[in-house]
Amino acid sequence: MRKLVVAGLVTQGGRILITQRTQPPALAGKWEFPGGKLEDGESPEAALVRELREEIGVTVRVGRIWDVLFHRYPDFDLLMLVYACAITDGEPRAIEVGDLAWVLPEELPRWDVLPADRPLVERLRTEGLPSD
Repeated sequence: MRKLVVAGLVTQGGRILITQRTQPPALAGKWEFPGGKLEDGESPEAALVRELREEIGVTVRVGRIWDVLFHRYPDFDLLMLVYACAITDGEPRAIEVGDLAWVLPEELPRWDVLPADRPLVERLRTEGLPSD
């Protein structure tokens, strides 16, 4: 089975926003870039706007695709579209996530990030933040 998800690179003041998962239990406590699954008939950009509003209470402007990642988990294959995003309304808060943090790109490797997000952590560490 293949899952298509979207993730946002939300940046502010040279830092990037990461969120902590609460579900499923096997991944709870790990950190990721905010986003989620597309609903039927939904565009990736609309899904990202909806997910960030639901998860962290912000409205974003979705920019260009910054990366496309593939990761094979034991039970499914994950294809992730990663977009540069800018907050246009609201302050991030943990609504449907365990916690959130603003992190400098060079600090990302110290966080317990999901396996699917690790290539993105490395790219951000070496290349820096996207220039939306």
